[in-house]
Amino acid sequence: MKISRAWLQRYFDQELPNAAALADALTFHAFEIESVENDILDVKVTANRGHDCLCHRGIAKELSAILNISIVRDPLKGFTKPLSERGFVNPFGTAANAVSVLIEEPALCPRYIAGHITGVKVGPSPDWLRKFLESIGQKSINNVVDAANFVMFDIGQPLHAFDAGKLAVSGQVRGSSTYSILVRKARAGEKMTTLDDKSYTFTDSTLLIVDGRTDTPIGIAGIKGGKPAGINETTADVIIESANFDGISVRKSAQALKLRTEASTRFEQVISPELAAYGMRAAAELIVEIAGGEIAGFADEYPIAGQKREVSASTAHINAILGSAFSDTDIASALTRLDLAHEQNGGTFRVHPPFERLDLTISEDVAEEVGRIIGYDKISSVELPPLSGKPEINTNFYAAERVREERISQGFSEVFTSVFADKGERVVANKVDGVRPYLRTTLIDGLKAALEKNRRNKDLLGLSDVKLFEIGTVWRKREELTMVGTADSGGVREQPLENQQGDALLVLDSYLDLPLSQTGRCQPFSKYPFIVRDVSLWVPGSTKESEVLDVIRTHAGELLVRAELFDTFKKDGRISLAFRLVFQSFDRTLTDFDVSERMEGIANALKEKEWEVR
Repeated sequence: MKISRAWLQRYFDQELPNAAALADALTFHAFEIESVENDILDVKVTANRGHDCLCHRGIAKELSAILNISIVRDPLKGFTKPLSERGFVNPFGTAANAVSVLIEEPALCPRYIAGHITGVKVGPSPDWLRKFLESIGQKSINNVVDAANFVMFDIGQPLHAFDAGKLAVSGQVRGSSTYSILVRKARAGEKMTTLDDKSYTFTDSTLLIVDGRTDTPIGIAGIKGGKPAGINETTADVIIESANFDGISVRKSAQALKLRTEASTRFEQVISPELAAYGMRAAAELIVEIAGGEIAGFADEYPIAGQKREVSASTAHINAILGSAFSDTDIASALTRLDLAHEQNGGTFRVHPPFERLDLTISEDVAEEVGRIIGYDKISSVELPPLSGKPEINTNFYAAERVREERISQGFSEVFTSVFADKGERVVANKVDGVRPYLRTTLIDGLKAALEKNRRNKDLLGLSDVKLFEIGTVWRKREELTMVGTADSGGVREQPLENQQGDALLVLDSYLDLPLSQTGRCQPFSKYPFIVRDVSLWVPGSTKESEVLDVIRTHAGELLVRAELFDTFKKDGRISLAFRLVFQSFDRTLTDFDVSERMEGIANALKEKEWEVR
């Protein structure tokens, strides 16, 4: 997610470090940073923190804990109204007499708040709002829509605004009539046009927002709004949606419709229904501030209220998990920096996670929070304890390793080919592409293709012959079988892994102590084609091969990627040497002129040494 340093600064009175320093802090304690440019951080939020950190407020909370600086403005705190008797936040305590909400599928929509605002004036957003949105790559639309988007990127709650004037009403007089919002599953074949003028046809698994009076779809729940109730410059009254939708349902619908949005991304990560109230309050207040109007009230349907959580963890348990020696004071300090309310009884902590931290459910989660905030670099390394017994032998793994070791010693190279095929016995439900919709029944087809591709590059690879093997799974006759395939100049063949194991496996009682890999560093390869040239020459019998190669490499230049001797014989006190030279560029396709020019330089240099070029 794109995070603006200037946006983050709104949460703090103390001046934040520069963007590069913020990136370092997050990298070592929280999340990987994809890039930093013009004070914008591209933060790669991990899946387990999508529920609270796909927003500026979540990143601000992380920085507050990591840098140990206080947040002075937190939109998720400071409600003036008390909790309701059911334990959830009531945004303002004002009922919306003009709006009613009905949820037919509470499991798919745990909460839906509809805020009714009258007398707004839709127009351009103020400069500060437009600049903030544009800084993270979002297009400014109008003040009402921008306000909803700002709140989503600020605290993580997706919102949507409907034009109330485009909804049906009950009765003849609009001022005394009631709007109705219905949340229900789509009917198979039902259609709707979204705000970007694209039409979608739904199955009965997609959740919709509909006009309860006409039963007309006006939005795809958790994904995108519909054009029938879109906001434009004539809009005067709006209904703001701040809801909570089931993450799995949203993901499946977005995938089926091929429609991923910022809203769907957040619901897919799962967010707390409690956040909807804070999102509604923030959006309503901002709309009134920048678009005028009056808050008429709210309809809050919360059929499945969330439960408060408590997690216990002891200092001893945390240290045992981390291999640390933290004191009670260290742990209490870390929890305080994380703004995790807790009660301490000796070395035991009862932690009360805030509603947005859905990832904190067990004591190990608390240990992880303590460790990363204090810093894993503060934990001294220790030797792993010795094994208490011999590890259980995994027969298939051992057999595969023995086969792998044997094939490599014979000069074979291991390959991994695609498990998908043009034909087979099992069709893949979620196909990667439409070309190969089956699971393979043999390794042979993939090995044949790999052999052909690599043979074309054997000169570049410095091989006289290509020898490949693969250990992989095939699906045939309703079974999954592990096969061993080999491919070389003798052909392509395969056998079941179990036929390769030998009698040695029967008496094996422990894994062999094999040496550590001596594999060198992998080198990058060029995507451009290579050109091969040969050069043969007579040299005196006392001449070393390395002397000739030094001359060749010196005058071939940087385009020579491989040079090796492939033929030699002696006659009349002289030696005939033949070298194969491979030329390739990393930035362009070579021409014959490029190589011929270098070959001419090589030939002249060899002749200067009084060697006879043949």
